[in-house]
Amino acid sequence: MGFEWDERKNQECIQKRGISFKRAALVFDDPNRIERVDIRYDYGEERIVVLGRSAGRLLYVVYTWRGNTRRIISARKANKDERQIYFSQIYA
Repeated sequence: MGFEWDERKNQECIQKRGISFKRAALVFDDPNRIERVDIRYDYGEERIVVLGRSAGRLLYVVYTWRGNTRRIISARKANKDERQIYFSQIYA
């Protein structure tokens, strides 16, 4: 199971948010990560959001499956509400 992404979007994310998709992929190593299907819009494909730690930061990562490969679509630092959700799960 590997990862892929659009390199242009990766570079935009690095410039806008200081987060590379390579770094974002590390959230999948977090045993406490939270994953759920994003049902807010019809994207034409199933998109999954993940809250997880990567290099000491809590990130919000969006991906979709392409065969057996996770295609990362976006990544950003988790906001206040997302941090609360993540930590309430750990310390519940």
